[in-house]
Amino acid sequence: MEATVPDERPSPEGPATFREVFANREYGAVFTASALSWIGDYIAKAAVTLLVYEETRSVALSAAAFAVSYLPWLVGGPLLATLAERHRYRQVMVICDLVRMVLMVCIAIPGVPVPMILALLFATTLANPPSQAAKSALIPLVLTGDRLVVGLSMISSVGQAAQVVGYLAGAAIAAFNPTTALLVNAATFALSAALVRFGVADRPTAMTAAHRSHLLRETAQGFQIVFGTPVLRAIAVLVFAAMLFSVVPEGLAAAWASEHAGQLDAGAAQAIIMAANPVGFILGGLVVSRAFGPDRRLSLMRPLAVLSPLALVPALFDPPPLVVALLAAACGFAVAGMLPVANGLFVRALPDGFRARAFGVMATGVQVIQGVAVLVTGLLAERYSIPLVVGVWSAVGVLLMTLAALRWPSRSTIDAAIEAAQQAGGAAQQAGGAAQQAGGAAPRQAAGPAAPAGAPGRPAEERSGGPAARWAVAPARRDGGGTR
Repeated sequence: MEATVPDERPSPEGPATFREVFANREYGAVFTASALSWIGDYIAKAAVTLLVYEETRSVALSAAAFAVSYLPWLVGGPLLATLAERHRYRQVMVICDLVRMVLMVCIAIPGVPVPMILALLFATTLANPPSQAAKSALIPLVLTGDRLVVGLSMISSVGQAAQVVGYLAGAAIAAFNPTTALLVNAATFALSAALVRFGVADRPTAMTAAHRSHLLRETAQGFQIVFGTPVLRAIAVLVFAAMLFSVVPEGLAAAWASEHAGQLDAGAAQAIIMAANPVGFILGGLVVSRAFGPDRRLSLMRPLAVLSPLALVPALFDPPPLVVALLAAACGFAVAGMLPVANGLFVRALPDGFRARAFGVMATGVQVIQGVAVLVTGLLAERYSIPLVVGVWSAVGVLLMTLAALRWPSRSTIDAAIEAAQQAGGAAQQAGGAAQQAGGAAPRQAAGPAAPAGAPGRPAEERSGGPAARWAVAPARRDGGGTR
């Protein structure tokens, strides 16, 4: 959110409408570009997995081709996301799309050896963290108030829908010709780049050249602001906890279907369980964002957070796959109801100059948490039955979510954090403008974004002067309304 935009707190009048959100031309361009690139990504995942398997007849290499897309987040997600803060958001998104387009075309060239395919895939996915971080930081500059929450909910929902559509389309196209599927993905990146280039305004960088330091230091500031600010830390705990439990049915679906398929074919049972959570997420995002006003969504956030693992506890009773799918869908519905609210609060409580870095921290955390959850529950399922593992794991999740909900900051703390972030961004913007008028001779610390109240202080040389470094708002405690 731009520092100059007034604080738009939730209004009891009712939610923003889809028409209001899509009336914003820039949001429409980002939304469409995201949908296209996501669908292309999932098409390519299905195609590359099949292509590698056909070339090698190795399940391990085929799985490696699928898993390689997660590596950049795990090995350097926050660092790569920090790069987005140093450059114009539109420029970052366009360049990343074009790079991925070219690399996808290279993978599609017939006869490329499998090691080279894996290397090119890894290089392609290196563009994901900066691109997604730039988009995450851009959207709050395009939408404000409740439009931001509804807009984020729509993008989350289309991401889930893209997963279902992309996998189905990718499997169908790849069965005919994997190369065609890869070229389709390259085309979606080209269209995405064009939409962003011509549909989004070219804004100045969030971090001025005068404010840059070492890339590792800037990345560390992202961790400091997320985990050192009480409001942001509370949101991070809630989001990470939700991911820790909601992903388990999908991650164990193959084994669950094989051992407990009942009257269904094992393949059909697996597909139903895996698709249930995304479908529930889509419905939850659409229903909650439209049926309830901003204040009600805030009040529902904590109950929905507790409901998300609670919905999976009945797995203890070893229900048939269709019931498991309904439980997973209910979990996805609850997560989608609270997650956009959490995300909306998160981006509003961050100054403009920290959003991309904070997104890198959160996205990496989500990837790691989901991987750990599936790995741990998978290991437990080697010793105990899957229904028992999922049921007990989810019951522990209910306790964890209840504690997180009870420790949720007060509403006054949330409002204070949002106001502090706006003042920080405004001060940085004024300082940057003064520096430009002075011919770039302003001190380095006066040109960059200030950390919001409650965040760890910057090093002494960045805190010692300049209007962006001197403002202060006393941090207040916040109570529940939600992560988003």
